[in-house]
This record gives sequence, structure tokens and C-alpha cells, in this order.
Amino acid sequence: MTAYKNPRRTKIVATLGPATDDPEVLEGLIKAGADVVRLNFSHGTADEQIKRALQVKEISEKLGRHVGILADLQGPKIRIAQFKKSKITLKEGADFTIDVDMPVADGDDTRVACIYKALATDVKQGDCLMLDDGRVVLDVKSIVGSKVHCVVRVGGELSNNKGINLKGGGLSADALTEKDKQDIVTAAKIGVDFIAVSFPRSADDMNRARALAEAAGSHAHMVAKIERAEALDVLEEIIDASDVVMVARGDLGVEIGDANLPPVQKRMIRLARSRNTIVITATQMMESMIENPIPTRAEVFDVANAVADGTDAVMLSAETSVGKHPVLTVEAMGRICVETERQPGSTRSDHGVGKEFARIDEAIAMSTMYVANHTDIKAIAAFTETGSTTLRMSRISSGIPIFAMVPNSKICRRVTLYRGVTPILLKLHSGSGMDINRAGTRKLKEQGIVDKGDLVIITCGELTGTYGGTNSMKIMQIE
Repeated sequence: MTAYKNPRRTKIVATLGPATDDPEVLEGLIKAGADVVRLNFSHGTADEQIKRALQVKEISEKLGRHVGILADLQGPKIRIAQFKKSKITLKEGADFTIDVDMPVADGDDTRVACIYKALATDVKQGDCLMLDDGRVVLDVKSIVGSKVHCVVRVGGELSNNKGINLKGGGLSADALTEKDKQDIVTAAKIGVDFIAVSFPRSADDMNRARALAEAAGSHAHMVAKIERAEALDVLEEIIDASDVVMVARGDLGVEIGDANLPPVQKRMIRLARSRNTIVITATQMMESMIENPIPTRAEVFDVANAVADGTDAVMLSAETSVGKHPVLTVEAMGRICVETERQPGSTRSDHGVGKEFARIDEAIAMSTMYVANHTDIKAIAAFTETGSTTLRMSRISSGIPIFAMVPNSKICRRVTLYRGVTPILLKLHSGSGMDINRAGTRKLKEQGIVDKGDLVIITCGELTGTYGGTNSMKIMQIE
């Protein structure tokens, strides 16, 4: 079925990979509740991503589900090169050099190459380099030509191609690499619904990515992955240039320090919601389920806290792409979301209180949610051409399900990320306001969402097919 009587409000993004390439596993993933699937362009070929997207479209159509597709660009991942023996062990206090000009496969326990040539000019004496997500820490002693001389502060095993972060941020690598530009063309060919930009430092990075996507024929919503420390200084500008923002806690946590992540996550969720932008919380949410069939209690609380803070979606990465239990992981995450959403604090909000509305459809959306939260309303049916009305509704915490009555599948997939909103495909070519109201209540009843005597709210525009034209709210009783 396309809709459910008591749908989960927080959405789940599941990453595809070798573990989901079996069509039966992918179907199980979608049945378990994956709302959006993520194609990670850091791994695999363009043909593999195209094949996965086609499988998603075939299975979701078979199941009568609207499933969004998110293309996640690799971005300028800065890495060391290779070692002669594949890996080494660094000891605390030892000298170690990163040389941007040495042969890429000649690394040993004293030095290693780096394919990011600007590293030697970006860093300075006293800087701290975090390798392999902070598992190895180097203090920069000096820079001599192409060589960054360091001393090991935290040692450990270091293998080929591990990432490098500069604590506090400041690496100048462009957010959009040549590979990313090619992958945007592939994403447009696939017809993805969302494109995620890795390591953006400014609103301009997001604007350039959007322009490249549009030039390739894509009008996908743009996702800003907040991974750089310096992005936090211009967070509002980046959010305003994006349709979605992701709390990407991996690289961000390395750059700002793990203790700073919780308040930053809460601030990002709060700020994104206040600016009518979708927010995804990601990275290591159910990490132990890569191997284990149940999550740790800490992971349960992590997901629950993000839901309680108001995140629109929670994301799974390696847990579903290469993990042993992809379907069980989605099911477990769904259970945590539902139980958290039942708590009273998750169903009330003061969003927009005291605000002067700039648009009529915004006033209708806010009024609808106020009425719904203070009346015995069973469901909201919002007729929308672009999904914008339901986006504004989704900013208000509520226990009332919102159903976006949408005229085409593309917009249905777009709203799959909106918290508390379930898309229903319903095409209306013309009709009076009463005809629209009846069509909405009939569809809710057909889907088993409401019963005779229930009260529902219908929102629509006087003229169907008009963008931003929602100007009517009506309470109706199911006959």
C-alpha cells in the first residue's frame, strides 16, 4: 500500500551496496520501511549505481511504494597514498612525514605520499592532522617544500588510502571534484530525487552544484553534508542555499572533536527546521549492526535523541550497504523511531509562534497544524503541486498524519524525506472545491486511513495546478 493508517513520522535513509544487490534483500529493505535509498558514489561504478536505481524503481512500483533516490557525491576526500607492505604501525613520539611529491606506493614506517598536493601549503607548524577518522593523530613540526614533517601523538595501525582531516578545519580543497561533476551527469541520467554535496564550505558550493545538476537536466533537491568545521561559521547561508542539510558526523566529528558534536547536531536540527529545510542525521547510528542482529543500547538512545530533537530523517550507511543484517537494521531503526514519536514532547511545537506569515499557503499550513493539534482530527489531506505546503506543515511537531495528495510520482518521491508526511498519488484535472474535498476524503477512506465519522482537514487551492496556490482549509467528517 502507498499509505498506512499510523505511518512512522521520521524517515529512514538506507545506503545501497553489495549487501542489498540481491533483489530479495532490496525488496525486504523497502518493505521494512526504507523511505529513501542512498547511492554512495564514493564506491562502485556508474553502471552499478544505475543498475541499483533501476532495481529500486522496479521493486517500489511493484510494492506500490514511493521511494526516493539520493545520489551522494564523493567530494574531495583527502587521503594518504599506499604503503609498500599495505599497512604499518606508528608509535607515539615517532617522527613521520607526509610527502605530497613522493611516489604514491612507496610508503613505509617513516613516510607516506598524499595525492592532495595542497596539503603542504594548507597546514602550518602546530597544526594537528587526524588520520583514519582520528585513530592516528599527528602534530605538524615543520613544512619543508613538499614534506610535512610530523610527530606521532596517537599511534596505531595505518593502512592504505586512509583519510586525512585537519583539526579545526581549513583545508582548501574544492567541494566539487571532476569526478563529482561526472557523477552529477550520471545522477541526472538516473533521475535521482536528491543530490548530496560532500564537504561544502559555502553557499556558493551548493549553488554551483545546483547549476551543474540543472545543466545536466536534473532538478533534484540539493543536500548539503556538513562535514567541515568552517561550514559551521556560515551554516545559515549554506542551509538557505540547500533543500536538505545533513548532520554528517564522521568527518565533522574528527574536525571539531567528538565532545562538540552533540550540541552542534542539536543546533543544526533546530536551525534547519526553523528555516523550512529538511534535516538528515547520519553516521554510525546503528554501527554495531554491521555485524550484530540487534543494536547496542547506546545506539538506541542515539537514534531516539535525534528523533526527539526533530530530525526529519535518520540515515544508515555501512549498516545496510555491507552489513550482515540490512533488513533487520531498518526494522530496528523503525521501531525506535515509532516509540520515540509516541512521547508527548514529540507531538507539540511552538514553531512559527509570533511570526508574521509572508505567504498565504504558509498561513494555511500553520493554521492547519494548530487546528489539528487542538481538535480530534484523524488525518490531514493536503493537495499540493510541489510539496511546499506539506513541507511547512512538517515543521510543526504533531501526532496527526499528513498525507500529501500529489499529482505526479516525482513530487511523491520528493516528499519522502518530509517528517510526518506520506505521499499519495492523486491526479485531479479539474473540479470545484467540493469535488476536491470529496476526492481527498474518498482516497483516505479507500486507503483505510480513516473511518466513518472521523474528522479530517483538507487543504487545497481554488485552482488546481497552481503552484503556491493553497488558500483553503476545511474540516470534513467522513460520511
